[in-house]
Amino acid sequence: MKQRIVTGVIGGTVFILLTVLGTWYYYGLLLALSFIGYSEYVRMNGVKRTHPAALLGYAGMLVLIVPWQELGMSSPSALHMLWLLMFLLLAVTVVTKNEMTIDGAALLLLGVLYVGFGFNAMFEVRNADSHGLITSLMAFGAIWASDIGAYFTGRAIGKHKLWPSISPNKTIEGSLGGILLSLLVAVAFALAVPDVIGIGRALLIGLIAAVAGQFGDLIQSAYKRVRGIKDTGTLLPGHGGVLDRCDSWLVVFPLLLMTGLLPLN
Repeated sequence: MKQRIVTGVIGGTVFILLTVLGTWYYYGLLLALSFIGYSEYVRMNGVKRTHPAALLGYAGMLVLIVPWQELGMSSPSALHMLWLLMFLLLAVTVVTKNEMTIDGAALLLLGVLYVGFGFNAMFEVRNADSHGLITSLMAFGAIWASDIGAYFTGRAIGKHKLWPSISPNKTIEGSLGGILLSLLVAVAFALAVPDVIGIGRALLIGLIAAVAGQFGDLIQSAYKRVRGIKDTGTLLPGHGGVLDRCDSWLVVFPLLLMTGLLPLN
Protein backbone atom coordinates (compact mmCIF):
# COMPACT_ATOMS: atom_id res chain seq x y z
CA MET A 1 0.00 0.00 0.00
CA LYS A 2 2.88 2.40 0.83
CA GLN A 3 4.43 1.83 -2.60
CA ARG A 4 1.02 2.26 -4.22
CA ILE A 5 0.46 5.59 -2.46
CA VAL A 6 3.94 6.95 -3.32
CA THR A 7 3.58 5.95 -6.98
CA GLY A 8 0.06 7.38 -7.08
CA VAL A 9 1.13 10.74 -5.64
CA ILE A 10 4.13 11.12 -7.95
CA GLY A 11 2.33 9.86 -11.04
CA GLY A 12 -0.79 11.89 -10.26
CA THR A 13 1.22 15.08 -9.77
CA VAL A 14 3.00 14.68 -13.09
CA PHE A 15 -0.24 13.82 -14.85
CA ILE A 16 -2.14 16.82 -13.47
CA LEU A 17 0.77 19.17 -14.24
CA LEU A 18 0.88 18.08 -17.90
CA THR A 19 -2.91 18.22 -18.11
CA VAL A 20 -2.85 21.82 -16.86
CA LEU A 21 -0.08 22.74 -19.32
CA GLY A 22 -2.17 21.21 -22.09
CA THR A 23 -1.35 21.48 -25.82
CA TRP A 24 1.65 19.40 -26.86
CA TYR A 25 2.65 18.57 -23.27
CA TYR A 26 -0.66 16.81 -22.67
CA TYR A 27 -0.71 15.30 -26.15
CA GLY A 28 2.82 13.92 -25.67
CA LEU A 29 1.72 12.31 -22.42
CA LEU A 30 -1.34 10.70 -24.01
CA LEU A 31 0.69 9.56 -27.01
CA ALA A 32 3.21 7.84 -24.74
CA LEU A 33 0.50 6.25 -22.62
CA SER A 34 -1.38 5.01 -25.68
CA PHE A 35 1.66 3.32 -27.21
CA ILE A 36 2.70 1.76 -23.90
CA GLY A 37 -0.88 0.62 -23.32
CA TYR A 38 -1.13 -0.93 -26.78
CA SER A 39 2.24 -2.60 -26.27
CA GLU A 40 0.85 -4.18 -23.09
CA TYR A 41 -2.22 -5.29 -24.99
CA VAL A 42 -0.12 -6.88 -27.74
CA ARG A 43 2.00 -8.71 -25.19
CA MET A 44 -1.10 -9.91 -23.30
CA ASN A 45 -2.28 -11.56 -26.49
CA GLY A 46 0.99 -13.40 -27.10
CA VAL A 47 2.08 -11.35 -30.12
CA LYS A 48 5.64 -10.08 -30.48
CA ARG A 49 5.84 -6.30 -30.50
CA THR A 50 7.87 -6.40 -33.73
CA HIS A 51 5.42 -8.66 -35.59
CA PRO A 52 4.13 -7.03 -38.82
CA ALA A 53 0.54 -7.21 -37.52
CA ALA A 54 1.56 -5.49 -34.27
CA LEU A 55 3.41 -2.78 -36.23
CA LEU A 56 0.28 -2.20 -38.29
CA GLY A 57 -1.58 -1.79 -35.02
CA TYR A 58 0.88 0.85 -33.84
CA ALA A 59 0.46 2.69 -37.14
CA GLY A 60 -3.32 2.57 -36.74
CA MET A 61 -2.99 3.94 -33.23
CA LEU A 62 -0.92 6.85 -34.50
CA VAL A 63 -3.47 7.75 -37.19
CA LEU A 64 -6.26 7.67 -34.59
CA ILE A 65 -4.58 9.93 -32.06
CA VAL A 66 -2.69 12.41 -34.25
CA PRO A 67 -4.21 15.90 -33.71
CA TRP A 68 -4.73 16.51 -37.41
CA GLN A 69 -6.50 19.86 -36.99
CA GLU A 70 -3.68 21.18 -34.82
CA LEU A 71 -1.35 20.37 -37.71
CA GLY A 72 -3.58 22.27 -40.13
CA MET A 73 -4.80 19.09 -41.83
CA SER A 74 -8.25 17.54 -42.18
CA SER A 75 -8.80 14.46 -40.03
CA PRO A 76 -9.19 11.19 -41.95
CA SER A 77 -12.39 9.25 -41.45
CA ALA A 78 -12.01 6.98 -38.41
CA LEU A 79 -14.31 4.44 -40.04
CA HIS A 80 -12.26 4.40 -43.24
CA MET A 81 -9.04 4.11 -41.27
CA LEU A 82 -10.35 1.18 -39.23
CA TRP A 83 -11.59 -0.58 -42.37
CA LEU A 84 -8.20 -0.14 -44.03
CA LEU A 85 -6.45 -1.44 -40.92
CA MET A 86 -8.81 -4.43 -40.87
CA PHE A 87 -7.96 -5.18 -44.50
CA LEU A 88 -4.22 -4.95 -43.89
CA LEU A 89 -4.41 -7.16 -40.79
CA LEU A 90 -6.41 -9.77 -42.69
CA ALA A 91 -3.86 -9.56 -45.49
CA VAL A 92 -1.18 -10.43 -42.94
CA THR A 93 -3.06 -13.67 -42.18
CA VAL A 94 -2.69 -14.59 -45.85
CA VAL A 95 0.94 -13.53 -46.20
CA THR A 96 1.94 -15.41 -43.03
CA LYS A 97 -0.09 -18.48 -44.09
CA ASN A 98 -2.21 -18.25 -40.95
CA GLU A 99 0.76 -17.91 -38.60
CA MET A 100 -1.20 -14.80 -37.66
CA THR A 101 -4.75 -16.14 -37.49
CA ILE A 102 -7.96 -14.25 -38.15
CA ASP A 103 -8.64 -14.38 -34.39
CA GLY A 104 -5.30 -12.71 -33.69
CA ALA A 105 -5.95 -10.05 -36.35
CA ALA A 106 -9.37 -9.32 -34.85
CA LEU A 107 -7.88 -8.94 -31.36
CA LEU A 108 -5.26 -6.47 -32.58
CA LEU A 109 -7.92 -4.41 -34.37
CA LEU A 110 -10.01 -4.42 -31.19
CA GLY A 111 -6.99 -3.18 -29.24
CA VAL A 112 -6.43 -0.26 -31.60
CA LEU A 113 -10.07 0.80 -31.22
CA TYR A 114 -10.10 0.28 -27.44
CA VAL A 115 -6.83 2.03 -26.63
CA GLY A 116 -6.53 4.48 -29.51
CA PHE A 117 -10.00 5.94 -29.44
CA GLY A 118 -9.95 6.11 -25.66
CA PHE A 119 -6.86 8.30 -25.51
CA ASN A 120 -8.00 10.28 -28.53
CA ALA A 121 -11.22 11.13 -26.65
CA MET A 122 -9.21 12.45 -23.70
CA PHE A 123 -7.33 14.80 -26.00
CA GLU A 124 -10.53 15.96 -27.72
CA VAL A 125 -12.14 16.88 -24.41
CA ARG A 126 -9.07 18.76 -23.18
CA ASN A 127 -8.43 20.58 -26.44
CA ALA A 128 -11.95 21.24 -27.72
CA ASP A 129 -12.91 24.54 -26.13
CA SER A 130 -11.94 27.21 -23.63
CA HIS A 131 -13.27 25.08 -20.78
CA GLY A 132 -11.31 21.98 -21.74
CA LEU A 133 -9.09 22.06 -18.68
CA ILE A 134 -11.83 22.35 -16.05
CA THR A 135 -14.06 19.77 -17.73
CA SER A 136 -11.16 17.33 -18.14
CA LEU A 137 -10.24 17.74 -14.48
CA MET A 138 -13.87 17.23 -13.50
CA ALA A 139 -14.11 14.01 -15.53
CA PHE A 140 -10.84 12.65 -14.15
CA GLY A 141 -11.80 13.78 -10.65
CA ALA A 142 -15.14 11.96 -10.85
CA ILE A 143 -13.40 8.78 -12.09
CA TRP A 144 -10.80 8.91 -9.33
CA ALA A 145 -13.50 9.66 -6.75
CA SER A 146 -15.37 6.56 -7.87
CA ASP A 147 -12.23 4.44 -7.43
CA ILE A 148 -11.47 5.90 -3.99
CA GLY A 149 -15.06 5.77 -2.80
CA ALA A 150 -15.50 2.18 -3.94
CA TYR A 151 -12.26 1.06 -2.30
CA PHE A 152 -12.79 2.61 1.12
CA THR A 153 -16.54 2.00 1.30
CA GLY A 154 -15.96 -1.62 0.32
CA ARG A 155 -13.32 -2.05 2.99
CA ALA A 156 -15.49 -0.39 5.64
CA ILE A 157 -18.91 -1.93 5.07
CA GLY A 158 -18.67 -4.14 2.00
CA LYS A 159 -20.45 -7.48 2.50
CA HIS A 160 -22.18 -8.40 -0.76
CA LYS A 161 -19.94 -9.36 -3.67
CA LEU A 162 -20.49 -7.37 -6.86
CA TRP A 163 -19.06 -9.79 -9.43
CA PRO A 164 -17.00 -12.46 -7.64
CA SER A 165 -16.18 -14.51 -10.76
CA ILE A 166 -14.52 -11.46 -12.32
CA SER A 167 -13.22 -9.39 -9.39
CA PRO A 168 -13.68 -11.15 -6.03
CA ASN A 169 -12.79 -8.13 -3.87
CA LYS A 170 -15.37 -5.71 -5.25
CA THR A 171 -18.65 -5.30 -3.37
CA ILE A 172 -22.05 -3.80 -4.10
CA GLU A 173 -21.65 -1.44 -1.15
CA GLY A 174 -18.28 -0.32 -2.49
CA SER A 175 -19.74 0.27 -5.94
CA LEU A 176 -22.53 2.43 -4.52
CA GLY A 177 -20.04 4.35 -2.37
CA GLY A 178 -17.96 5.04 -5.48
CA ILE A 179 -20.99 6.32 -7.39
CA LEU A 180 -21.99 8.60 -4.52
CA LEU A 181 -18.52 10.14 -4.15
CA SER A 182 -18.23 10.60 -7.91
CA LEU A 183 -21.53 12.50 -7.95
CA LEU A 184 -20.42 14.66 -5.03
CA VAL A 185 -17.15 15.57 -6.75
CA ALA A 186 -18.95 16.41 -10.00
CA VAL A 187 -21.41 18.64 -8.12
CA ALA A 188 -18.52 20.32 -6.28
CA PHE A 189 -16.99 21.26 -9.65
CA ALA A 190 -20.34 22.63 -10.83
CA LEU A 191 -20.71 24.73 -7.69
CA ALA A 192 -17.14 26.01 -8.03
CA VAL A 193 -17.62 27.11 -11.65
CA PRO A 194 -21.40 27.60 -12.13
CA ASP A 195 -20.84 29.73 -15.25
CA VAL A 196 -19.09 26.80 -16.93
CA ILE A 197 -21.32 23.83 -16.16
CA GLY A 198 -24.70 23.27 -14.53
CA ILE A 199 -25.43 20.83 -11.73
CA GLY A 200 -27.68 18.63 -13.89
CA ARG A 201 -25.01 18.11 -16.52
CA ALA A 202 -22.38 17.59 -13.84
CA LEU A 203 -24.50 14.87 -12.24
CA LEU A 204 -24.80 13.04 -15.55
CA ILE A 205 -21.02 13.27 -16.06
CA GLY A 206 -20.43 11.98 -12.54
CA LEU A 207 -22.85 9.11 -13.07
CA ILE A 208 -21.22 8.03 -16.34
CA ALA A 209 -17.76 8.42 -14.82
CA ALA A 210 -18.70 6.12 -11.94
CA VAL A 211 -20.83 3.46 -13.64
CA ALA A 212 -18.95 3.23 -16.92
CA GLY A 213 -15.65 3.63 -15.09
CA GLN A 214 -16.42 0.66 -12.85
CA PHE A 215 -17.38 -1.37 -15.92
CA GLY A 216 -14.06 -0.37 -17.50
CA ASP A 217 -12.29 -1.75 -14.45
CA LEU A 218 -14.31 -4.98 -14.60
CA ILE A 219 -13.68 -5.36 -18.32
CA GLN A 220 -9.94 -5.23 -17.75
CA SER A 221 -10.24 -7.64 -14.80
CA ALA A 222 -12.20 -10.08 -16.97
CA TYR A 223 -9.61 -9.90 -19.71
CA LYS A 224 -6.72 -10.46 -17.32
CA ARG A 225 -8.49 -13.52 -15.92
CA VAL A 226 -8.82 -14.95 -19.41
CA ARG A 227 -5.11 -14.38 -19.99
CA GLY A 228 -4.12 -15.61 -16.53
CA ILE A 229 -2.17 -12.49 -15.50
CA LYS A 230 -2.36 -10.19 -12.48
CA ASP A 231 -1.24 -6.93 -14.10
CA THR A 232 -0.98 -5.75 -17.69
CA GLY A 233 2.49 -4.32 -17.07
CA THR A 234 5.02 -3.07 -14.53
CA LEU A 235 5.33 0.61 -15.47
CA LEU A 236 3.73 1.87 -12.25
CA PRO A 237 4.95 0.06 -9.11
CA GLY A 238 1.98 -0.95 -6.99
CA HIS A 239 -0.46 -0.07 -9.77
CA GLY A 240 0.60 -2.34 -12.64
CA GLY A 241 0.64 -1.14 -16.21
CA VAL A 242 -1.02 1.61 -18.23
CA LEU A 243 -4.10 -0.49 -18.97
CA ASP A 244 -4.45 -1.30 -15.26
CA ARG A 245 -4.41 2.40 -14.37
CA CYS A 246 -6.31 3.81 -17.35
CA ASP A 247 -8.98 1.13 -17.80
CA SER A 248 -11.78 3.42 -16.58
CA TRP A 249 -10.57 6.41 -18.62
CA LEU A 250 -10.62 4.42 -21.86
CA VAL A 251 -14.35 3.78 -21.44
CA VAL A 252 -15.57 6.99 -19.78
CA PHE A 253 -14.15 9.62 -22.13
CA PRO A 254 -15.50 8.08 -25.37
CA LEU A 255 -18.93 7.82 -23.72
CA LEU A 256 -18.81 11.46 -22.63
CA LEU A 257 -18.07 12.40 -26.25
CA MET A 258 -20.79 10.16 -27.70
CA THR A 259 -23.44 11.41 -25.28
CA GLY A 260 -22.52 15.01 -26.06
CA LEU A 261 -21.93 15.85 -22.40
CA LEU A 262 -18.33 16.82 -23.17
CA PRO A 263 -16.83 18.87 -24.60
CA LEU A 264 -19.04 21.82 -23.77
CA ASN A 265 -20.55 23.70 -26.70
